[in-house]
Amino acid sequence: MLSAPRSRSKVEHFIPEEGVCTKEIDFIVDNGNIDYVNFSGGCEGNLKAIASMIEGMNVDFVLDRFSGITCGSKSTSCVDQFCHALQKYMDKH
Repeated sequence: MLSAPRSRSKVEHFIPEEGVCTKEIDFIVDNGNIDYVNFSGGCEGNLKAIASMIEGMNVDFVLDRFSGITCGSKSTSCVDQFCHALQKYMDKH
């Protein structure tokens, strides 16, 4: 979807829970900001737009803004799953 990150060694890989369209999320956090994000699968145009919008944003801002967003009757969404990935990353670091 987006250009490859400069350093693959920093890429975090996340497998979302069943029930969302995206099947994998790769991302890089650098100095508390999202440096790169790529959604594999899902609504390509929407996820490209979301990725483009959140790259460069502070992790806490993204978590605050996008956590808990649902998709239709589902209890989660692709972007909510990204927030789960970010929270898991933040808990480790």
